Amino acid sequence: MEIVNKRISEDEFSRLRTEVLAQWPTGKDVDLKEAVEYHKSMPKSRNFSQKLIDAKRDGRTLVQPRAGVPVIEEHIKLMQYLEEHGEADLLPSTIDSYTRQNRYEEAENGIKESIRLNRAMLNGFPAVNHGVKNCRRVIESVNVPMQVRHGTPDARLLTEITYAGGFTSYEGGGISYNLPYCKNIPMERTIRDWQYVDRLTGLYEEMGVSINREPYGPLTGTLVPPCISHAAAIIEALLAAEQGVKNITVGYGQCGNLVQDIAAIRSLLELCDEYLAKYGYGDVIVTTVLHQWMGGFPADEAKAFGVISSGSLIAALSKATKVIVKTPHEAVGIPTMEANAQGLRCTKQVVNMLSDQTFNDSRLEEEKNIIKLETRAIIDKCFELGNGDIAVGVCRGVEAGVLDVPFAPCRFNAGKMLPCRDNDGAVRILEMGNLPFSQELRDFHKAKIEERAVYEKRKASFQMVIDDVYAIGKGRLVGRPKY
Repeated sequence: MEIVNKRISEDEFSRLRTEVLAQWPTGKDVDLKEAVEYHKSMPKSRNFSQKLIDAKRDGRTLVQPRAGVPVIEEHIKLMQYLEEHGEADLLPSTIDSYTRQNRYEEAENGIKESIRLNRAMLNGFPAVNHGVKNCRRVIESVNVPMQVRHGTPDARLLTEITYAGGFTSYEGGGISYNLPYCKNIPMERTIRDWQYVDRLTGLYEEMGVSINREPYGPLTGTLVPPCISHAAAIIEALLAAEQGVKNITVGYGQCGNLVQDIAAIRSLLELCDEYLAKYGYGDVIVTTVLHQWMGGFPADEAKAFGVISSGSLIAALSKATKVIVKTPHEAVGIPTMEANAQGLRCTKQVVNMLSDQTFNDSRLEEEKNIIKLETRAIIDKCFELGNGDIAVGVCRGVEAGVLDVPFAPCRFNAGKMLPCRDNDGAVRILEMGNLPFSQELRDFHKAKIEERAVYEKRKASFQMVIDDVYAIGKGRLVGRPKY
């Protein structure tokens, strides 16, 4: 499949759009001009982009949950509860797994079964099946902006329906919703399908409606080195900007080391602004999101709140524009709405307490510089591989292992790079694979991991990685042998 980082032409987009809207009957209810007028009639309090801009200006960190259920009335009830009792600043509609795989008929059966049995038989909100009118019922039931969160490789129809339905933020991208989620879908295909999503977002922007776009930051979880997730986010931001997107939130998943996590959020904003300006997209507004701990959780709820609080602290001290909140039920399954609200209130308490505080440490700038050197090495090499075209370059870069996501299920991902923690709990790289790092950076990682190995009186090995994966469930960050 031929791919190029160039704005989709009007004729090509129109042709593709006819095909996309025909994928499921609810597509016929999408009318772009009418949808734009609907957005313009909405109160500003429901616009995601504007709320992020205001928060960034004021130095506030907004709180947002993950949540979604299949039956429209129950989904509305859940959203209203999280707004009122969870004090959520922003709300999601997390999409079900069938919709993520474009299996709309099975999603329809799931809705019917959920109604018949009076319990959720899908793990999210099937927005495509519910259609434009029901999406608007959800939007109009609350007073805060709403975002679509999902994990869909081909999200084009979902985008059309939810944008027309009034959602003003949309998560995902051709890298971040492929490598961590898919096994057999080529990068070229997802990059192309997400160019459609971004072009549609750009069309709304050109017609006077700003819709926020958010690459998925954590990728495969809590052992992803910042440079890997940063490179993916920034490349997706560049691809989105080419299609006309003007409001982008780049994200990072909490890894656990205070200095590294704060350095990561701050460097992510600086790097994204740097690359957007360098390639001619200086008018794009960039904000940041911190995803609370994406790994294993303690089953004990009190201990789970400790993990949630640690992520809240990182978000507040790094001055992330928003934080995606976890719940005390992470270890046992889908949370109740009460538990979801508790996680939100816990987070809000911490970010409010720390809102006027700043964090500076002698190691912070050093860590930021390391992250920036690593991230630039990856992105610049992708540009080189693509002969200046980042869409081509990232596809070739993934194939070559230049951008290598650890533990990713995608068979097109090289899977040669292997991370583990250093003696302070920061994520370093045990096996470099084909990452395009200088010898100085390679020596830095080797020395950091060797320092841990000496402390633990064992050789640096894959066992360290395994121990790190299970450490949080045992109440630690670093997987020491004695624990």
